[in-house]
Amino acid sequence: MINVQNIKQQFDIIGSSPALDRGIDIACQVAPTDLSVLITGESGTGKEVFPKIIHRFSSRKHGQYIAVNCGAIPEGTIDSELFGHEKGSFTGALDTRKGYFEVVDGGTIFLDEVAELPLSTQVRLLRVLETGEFLKVGSSKMQKTNVRVIAATNVNLQEAIRRNRFREDLYYRLNTVPIIVPPLRERKEDIYLLFRKFASDFAEKYRMPSIALDNEARMELENYSWPGNVRQLKNVTEQISVIEHDRNVTKEKLSKYLPVNNSLPVLYQNNDDFGSFASERELLYKILFDMRNDVNELKKWMYKLSKGESAVQDYSKYVDPEPLIYQDEDTQREDVSVVEKVQDLQSQEKDAIRKVLKKFNNKRKPAAEALGISERTLYRKIKEYDIEEYEDE
Repeated sequence: MINVQNIKQQFDIIGSSPALDRGIDIACQVAPTDLSVLITGESGTGKEVFPKIIHRFSSRKHGQYIAVNCGAIPEGTIDSELFGHEKGSFTGALDTRKGYFEVVDGGTIFLDEVAELPLSTQVRLLRVLETGEFLKVGSSKMQKTNVRVIAATNVNLQEAIRRNRFREDLYYRLNTVPIIVPPLRERKEDIYLLFRKFASDFAEKYRMPSIALDNEARMELENYSWPGNVRQLKNVTEQISVIEHDRNVTKEKLSKYLPVNNSLPVLYQNNDDFGSFASERELLYKILFDMRNDVNELKKWMYKLSKGESAVQDYSKYVDPEPLIYQDEDTQREDVSVVEKVQDLQSQEKDAIRKVLKKFNNKRKPAAEALGISERTLYRKIKEYDIEEYEDE
């Protein structure tokens, strides 16, 4: 019988949360089977360790294991990466190439950020899961593979299904055994343990004394919501370890490294209210345009009240001093300030991407992690803003 504590030691997992232990136990129980597993949880929770546990204790442990970040592969090449291609099947296909499903035959493939797969690729994946068959890009010859598939996502897939962004049949095929990885804010008892582990690791890495927290700083650490989860905690610990000269960290010092909007609700893709947005920028656009509509409605109402007695005087503080112009009841007045705000947001986003790319020497993977977006999204934004020509400045 596999012991959960032994698993934690083998895979360097820190924590004693019941929800975490439950996830590890499920991974161990399902490992000897060939069932598909779907791992869900917020970004930064450590989902990538569970496929390794499953592979290690499966009958495929001597076969290959490969992890594929579906969000980091451009849409135009994802089919070739996963299933391979024939020579001449598309521009640049100079030779026949094996895909991951052919290379890992007899082993395990971990599809991280599986919700980023295009719908056409989802159809191909479903066929592999159901029959073990696939076609290379540009080929008419059916091939067989024997691969165990484990997938992970931080997206609410049921909401994605409702919005026709993910196939329902693929969801049920992947979700044979679900594993839910809890966010760090639901593992408060593990936060300080993780901090001490990271502090010790960085002290050894940078050859300096380890940092320590006083009681108030520890309470601040444990009560913070950690929207970036374990990844954010590790980054904060490393920053403090490198920057602070005094190795005894107080609450005031710790607060400098925690975003001030901790009291705001954490927005992530599992929230149904925001499931339709492909990026944070789209959410900001919606907020701005909703504000514009609300202001215009208020102005219309005030314009009508101005025909009456003293209503304008009572509510004039809510109305812009500029004159109001309306063509008819159904026509909304153009709000130039909103457009300027949107353009300003685009400019800020472009500048932020350029700075982060420069910081990481144009390496997209660490840059995407620092920005809190997928590598595919970063690639799309680079093309959208035509950033490539500026990257080497």
